[in-house]
Amino acid sequence: MKSLKYVIYREEEFFVAQCLNVDVSSFGSTIEEAIANLKDAVALYLEDEDTGRLYHPVEDAMIGESTINA
Repeated sequence: MKSLKYVIYREEEFFVAQCLNVDVSSFGSTIEEAIANLKDAVALYLEDEDTGRLYHPVEDAMIGESTINA
């Protein structure tokens, strides 16, 4: 069993779930669907022996917002 930390945000009509432990994201029409799809996607991703080693635990997560001059 692996613990997942993720961020969910709205992108037009979908909710996007971005995993913080590995570089995987998924989406759904609802938050619950986005989370379920993310869990499936991460499980498939970690089945591969090479990508399974890319998992890293995340202790604490914060969300920030800032602006840049670009």
